[in-house]
Amino acid sequence: MSPSTDPTFAVHERLHAFAQSVAQIREALHRVVIGQDRAIDQLLVCALTGSHALLVGVPGLAKTLMVKSLACAFDWRFSRVQFTPDLMPSDITGYELLGEDRRMSFRRGPVFANLVLADEINRATPKTQSALLEAMAEQHVSVGGVTYPLDDPFLVVATQNPIEQEGTYPLPEAQLDRFMMEIHIDYPSPEEEERVVMMTSGAALKLPTPMFSREQFLSLRELVYAAPVPSNVAAYAVRVCGRSRPTDARASKFVKDYVAWGAGPRGSQNLVRAAKAVAMLGGRPAPTVDDVRSVATAVLRHRVLPNHRAIGDQVGSVKIIETILAETN
Repeated sequence: MSPSTDPTFAVHERLHAFAQSVAQIREALHRVVIGQDRAIDQLLVCALTGSHALLVGVPGLAKTLMVKSLACAFDWRFSRVQFTPDLMPSDITGYELLGEDRRMSFRRGPVFANLVLADEINRATPKTQSALLEAMAEQHVSVGGVTYPLDDPFLVVATQNPIEQEGTYPLPEAQLDRFMMEIHIDYPSPEEEERVVMMTSGAALKLPTPMFSREQFLSLRELVYAAPVPSNVAAYAVRVCGRSRPTDARASKFVKDYVAWGAGPRGSQNLVRAAKAVAMLGGRPAPTVDDVRSVATAVLRHRVLPNHRAIGDQVGSVKIIETILAETN
């Protein structure tokens, strides 16, 4: 059998091409965003699985720049919505307007884009936050009894400031569950911060030039979707999520003592989907249990809710997840 007709050879060729394509995107993002390797990789995992992401970090850590650079590299239509207490749902979805011909016409809102940045999403009221729910879950919006489909791909990346609580409205659990990952942005190292200062002391930063068409990106995403999932990997993801639920027989005493609400089925689904993307980013055709473990904190920390006792004992969701992973084999 020649290499051109060998199925194994064809798979390796596609994986190699996938890894090269993603490496180009990484390089383009790092020319604009200094450091933040883990956050960039997690954002790429969300993009390559068609999933939404929640970025958490203090101001000035390039959250908006990171998202805008990703949209530029993929040649996506990008829109940014600054969430404020007076923002209305129609400011996101769009509204109907009476035209000169006495007919109602629909004016599309900023949600009609490939990548929507919901900046400081917890500053808007729950009524406005929920305007994104239908779009995030169903990829369409309904206005005036008419349903309008959104383009594919469609991703929402929301940001939150973890240190300001006054005048904010915490996202309800139903909306948090729509995000695949809660990605935390950390402070840069001293060396990285020096590079940031030097880079931004002169002319304005140049965003990445488009590297992939919509069709090329969708083909990359289809490769991730098509990756096989070993049964032991799926079973492991289900065990991890099951052990996070205090009412589940598989839960340990630690979880029963400190967890108010555990991860639902969407948690195990996203663990496997993220693990598939991580495997392919590493040049492997199928995910392993270690891939699930590598994404567990980002996927589960906003799905595992500590109870009042945990808050009093200073036991956070990350500690709970680490304990569950240590107890699950």
